[in-house]
Amino acid sequence: MSNVNYIAHLNGYFARVEADARLNSSHLGLYMALFQLWNMNRFRNPISVARQELMHLSKIGSTNTYTRCMRELHEWDYIDYHPSHNPLKGSTVNMFYFGYSKPKSTQSDSYNTVKKPINKGVNEDKDYSEPL
Repeated sequence: MSNVNYIAHLNGYFARVEADARLNSSHLGLYMALFQLWNMNRFRNPISVARQELMHLSKIGSTNTYTRCMRELHEWDYIDYHPSHNPLKGSTVNMFYFGYSKPKSTQSDSYNTVKKPINKGVNEDKDYSEPL
């Protein structure tokens, strides 16, 4: 199991959502469905996803809306989405951690928001350490 603090992640995620005017209720519902699957997978990346299951969980009724929201969540760095285009094989999603981490070298109680992939090997060329 990965080192994910459920509450800290959701707090960091909603702080980011509050500042992002591009998101609508379909994005939020889809992200929360993805988060639930990630939680059920013990926060291991990647997770395998099925369109029908995610549409049902997120209450999205249109395939076009689902596809657009997945693409936008990927483009806007909420998830790392890899569609399979094969009906027998699910697409994969790497979830990023939006929690808070305590600075290691100080005794301060301040927290820094970080966005990073949980498992090594996921987009190692990207810098996920900058504050949101």
